[in-house]
Amino acid sequence: MQNTAQPLNDMLVSKSLSAADYVPTLDAMLSRTLARIALKKEQGLRTPDELWIVDHNDVYTLGQAGKEEHILQRTNTPIIKTDRGGQVTWHGHGQLVIYWLFDLESLGWSVRNMVSHAEQAIEDVVNDCLKSHASNSSLISAHARRDAPGVYLYSHLNTASNDKAQPVTELPIDDAIMLGKIASLGFKIKHGFSYHGVAINLDCDLSAFNAINPCGYAGMQMLRLADFAAMDKQAQDKQLAAQAAEQSMPAMTNCLSYEQVTQKLIDNIAKRHAGHIQLRALAPK
Repeated sequence: MQNTAQPLNDMLVSKSLSAADYVPTLDAMLSRTLARIALKKEQGLRTPDELWIVDHNDVYTLGQAGKEEHILQRTNTPIIKTDRGGQVTWHGHGQLVIYWLFDLESLGWSVRNMVSHAEQAIEDVVNDCLKSHASNSSLISAHARRDAPGVYLYSHLNTASNDKAQPVTELPIDDAIMLGKIASLGFKIKHGFSYHGVAINLDCDLSAFNAINPCGYAGMQMLRLADFAAMDKQAQDKQLAAQAAEQSMPAMTNCLSYEQVTQKLIDNIAKRHAGHIQLRALAPK
């Protein structure tokens, strides 16, 4: 199901797709990108960039140069060869996927700029969620790595410089313990236009990753936000909200919802697209 496009700024709109099969989504994304390329080349038109917010049905996707050896076990979940960068990953319910259909030349962004904006937007949102909703927020932080695209969670439990006066996001990660990966990236660039994007594990079933080497890294521990920050369970929330409404009682709001995290990330990306959030220094190698 695709919702009507929602304007985020003058040159950026968002579209939402729920229970989306992968192949039709990929076909639509490629078709839209090719149409935008043609409009720019033939008529000189700059079309609005697009963020596609997607809830995928379960699927494994293998990148353009992906190696099948990273698929450890065949299951009933389909495996689709696709044209993005990177190796094999999983998409499914409870995971937030955002596709970036951007005209990089018009934005003045390099591919490295886009990747860094994507990683830093995820860092911002995950760290904000950890700060406001995690029971042990002072000890966990999200960071990108130069040697392996994506966003990872680190524990500062054993960090000697664990100063309560210093924000956890500013603590050095040299001595921190990497717990695992919470978000993956994979883009495709065609004539200066990007498509594909990012996937963040919110409250998905992580067991699907057991059948693969995630992103080609054997033994990579995949994480989800729900195990580190208080997130509501959607079905339970709806039931509680309905009961609260019947009894004229306020519903509990002390947990993050999937929709709240999604909106935080959309807002952050839109600000970056509009030039209101500048890139930070890249993570050390």
